[in-house]
Amino acid sequence: MDVIDKDLISIQEVRSLVSKAKEAQKILAAMSQEQINKIVKAISDAGAKNAEKLARMAEEETGFGKWRDKIIKNTFASKSVYEYIKDMKTVGIINEDREKKIAEIAVPVGVVAGLVPSTNPTSTVIYKAMISVKGGNSIVFSPHPNAKNCILETIKIISKAAVEAGCPEGAIAGITVPSMEGTSELMKHKDVALILATGGSAMVKAAYSSGTPAIGVGPGNGPAFIEKSADIKLAVKRILDSKTFDNGTICASEQSVVVEECSKDKVIEEFKKQGGYFMTEEEADRLSKFILRANGTMNPKIVGKSPKNIAEMAGISIPEGTRVLIAKETRVGKQYPYSREKLAPILAFYCEENWEKACEKCIDVLNNEGAGHTLIIHSKNEDIIREFALKKPVSRILVNTPGALGGIGAATNLVPALTLGCGAVGGSSTSDNIGPMNLINIRRMVYGVKEIEELRGEDKVSSCENLKDLNEEYINAIVEKLLEKLKG
Repeated sequence: MDVIDKDLISIQEVRSLVSKAKEAQKILAAMSQEQINKIVKAISDAGAKNAEKLARMAEEETGFGKWRDKIIKNTFASKSVYEYIKDMKTVGIINEDREKKIAEIAVPVGVVAGLVPSTNPTSTVIYKAMISVKGGNSIVFSPHPNAKNCILETIKIISKAAVEAGCPEGAIAGITVPSMEGTSELMKHKDVALILATGGSAMVKAAYSSGTPAIGVGPGNGPAFIEKSADIKLAVKRILDSKTFDNGTICASEQSVVVEECSKDKVIEEFKKQGGYFMTEEEADRLSKFILRANGTMNPKIVGKSPKNIAEMAGISIPEGTRVLIAKETRVGKQYPYSREKLAPILAFYCEENWEKACEKCIDVLNNEGAGHTLIIHSKNEDIIREFALKKPVSRILVNTPGALGGIGAATNLVPALTLGCGAVGGSSTSDNIGPMNLINIRRMVYGVKEIEELRGEDKVSSCENLKDLNEEYINAIVEKLLEKLKG
């Protein structure tokens, strides 16, 4: 009986895909802006056209989230991202300042490795393919094994559309036999120029340890502060809209709510009215044992599941129509599940004496997990909003908006993206919402504007031997010096 070595097959496939992607990228790099734009438009159209089909596939295969919400994510990745990037200059001279005598020239990075999570599989592929090709790059995807089929189908659909629009074969590809060894080979391959890592902390860490430049994102654990001046009804609506969107699988979604003592009762009452269920201490304790695995990582069984499913798994009874499970909490730490990232409709609820204490609590939560990612504040007090913006260790301060949709740029004017940088504080190479400009290098052409005499602080005129090259001002200066000498 023949033994099939899956790892070797995966590694060999990666080498073949990267080789083809390298050749394809050379062709992309020689294309005009118009040719690139045509391909990007084709990817966008194909993604939008197949948004529902791919959404249904993703839910069926992964068991995460809601396919109707995944349609919105696929459409966002296709249309919203396209509308933002369509007029960007990413080929040739992209900026020129004639007065300062400097020009900027876009240079593609080359072959991009795209790591795809199971939480946002199809939308991530559409988005990463579009921003990569927009920058003149090819991309090879490493699918999450639990979402392999829907990811590969997405690659097939958009790649076909891209080729029909003039894209070279092999510019958009994916590993059909995914494995840890294959992914490692992809990340470490000498012809891969950059890794776009979206996934779990272990995968992102592996990307940064690969020796290949990487753009990775850490976990989200965004606290939402409802300050006393806020429209409480609207704030609660936005939080619930966000936390229930695709059952909380977007990393920018709220993970905890922080309120002031003076408005605690009003906030609790409003959450209950809108479908929030405050668990008893016993229920919260029972669920807490189910949120984390023994190794301290999030239990994948809760990811993207409905409150009803989660309650059944944890053995607790909740009212019909419950939208989000809420646990009152005071503690923050790795050993306290509610203070950590929960990619599910589960929230921690903290109450503090005043906004200053609430500010400190938010910082504690972020430093525990999610530093560099996102914080949400609901308030009408601009002074307090600015205080939060100045002090929080995050890359995004979202004001009066749902976290999930605000963080990715759907409900705000941030760059529309499904990869959100966390900055140095979060262990990321950038704090940006990742777009095409993060996937190109800038070659700068500059003309000299000063001579060495000027840098030394010397009179340029006195050291110049050719009077014909001097302007009238310099000639007058020489005449004045000669007259002074004659007088002397």
